[in-house]
Amino acid sequence: MFVLRSWPGFAVACIVAILVAVVITAIVSIPFRVAARRQEWAKLLIRRVRIPFRGFLLVVVLWIALTISLPADVDEGWRDNLNHAFLIAAITTGVWLGAALAVYVEDLGLARYRLDVPDNRYARKVRTQVLIIRRLTVVAAVVIGLGAVLLTFPALQAAGASLLASAGVIGIIAGVAAQSSLANLFAGIQIAFSDAIRIDDAVVVEQEWGTIEEITLTYVVVHIWDDRRLVLPSTYFTTKPFQNWTRQHSELLGSVEFDLDWRVSPGGMRSELNRILAATDLWDGRTSVLQVTDAVGGFVRVRALVTAKDAPTLFDLRCLVRERLIDWMQRYNYASLPRTRVEVVDPPQQVPPPPRARTQDEGRLFSGTPDGEQRAAQFTESIPVQREEDGDLTTGSERGT
Repeated sequence: MFVLRSWPGFAVACIVAILVAVVITAIVSIPFRVAARRQEWAKLLIRRVRIPFRGFLLVVVLWIALTISLPADVDEGWRDNLNHAFLIAAITTGVWLGAALAVYVEDLGLARYRLDVPDNRYARKVRTQVLIIRRLTVVAAVVIGLGAVLLTFPALQAAGASLLASAGVIGIIAGVAAQSSLANLFAGIQIAFSDAIRIDDAVVVEQEWGTIEEITLTYVVVHIWDDRRLVLPSTYFTTKPFQNWTRQHSELLGSVEFDLDWRVSPGGMRSELNRILAATDLWDGRTSVLQVTDAVGGFVRVRALVTAKDAPTLFDLRCLVRERLIDWMQRYNYASLPRTRVEVVDPPQQVPPPPRARTQDEGRLFSGTPDGEQRAAQFTESIPVQREEDGDLTTGSERGT
């Protein structure tokens, strides 16, 4: 005992502890390494747990060596501080090991649901939820570990009652100060379990098309088609409308439209469309339709509807159909290409001079001409007329006599 309670004995004990940790690690890892050659779960366990397990084991054996071999002449305060430090290290590495085991279990669940299959809607849903649960697990482990470390300090234990008494007021203040962050946190949890979006969903947000690359507790990363990343707060997907092209299934229907001349042959285009789709593996075989949807304004609008297994494949298929149909029209149906028609009119012939305009008198109906005077007499010969000499009333015919 005297040998162990000396500085040389303490050094020897630490070396022996490190060797013991190495031996235990080797003994424990041998069966898992053998199993990892055939089993994926063993390989995953080694990758996730190897470093946390070694750290926890090393802290424990060194703590044991410290307890049994620390020299007796060491001050009691230093002894307590060293024990306290190893206690904190043991709590930290233990929480790390526990979190790694939880992540390993989650990885086992994710391994059963693959995304590289055509119909992966349920797999994407499970992956999204598991990733959110993983982040919550890590956060919970960190909070528990931090709380356990703080409780090892006697001063904080004595202040526990007052901290609990003021927890309500502190919570209200923190809630008001971190309202935006908390809103994003709860929105992230809501997104994960409401099935509104999932990992690898094809979406249109802010007039940009892309796929959901990452969903965290506070933000969502959208991988835009041109390799840009659009980072949006989680509240965006709970407060604003957006398009999700793969919420129910990944298969999509797309259209290719042309404005063509009236001499186009829809039957010929339909036959060519069927030939194009039959020769490509981009088409999933569900829908192949060619229709004339409009015929006004000098053009005929032709629309081709095609389907594909997912959004990227559909985009390539639409481009292929558009290119091949344009090539077919240029080669075999040139008359169908759109044209703007212009009407050419011959110059006007010599116009005869306008007729002579009527005089002022010729434009009158009841005066100015003998015929007008006669028409006026016919309308006025029966109207009573009063003579100026005697004021007698006579008719127009009597006045004439």
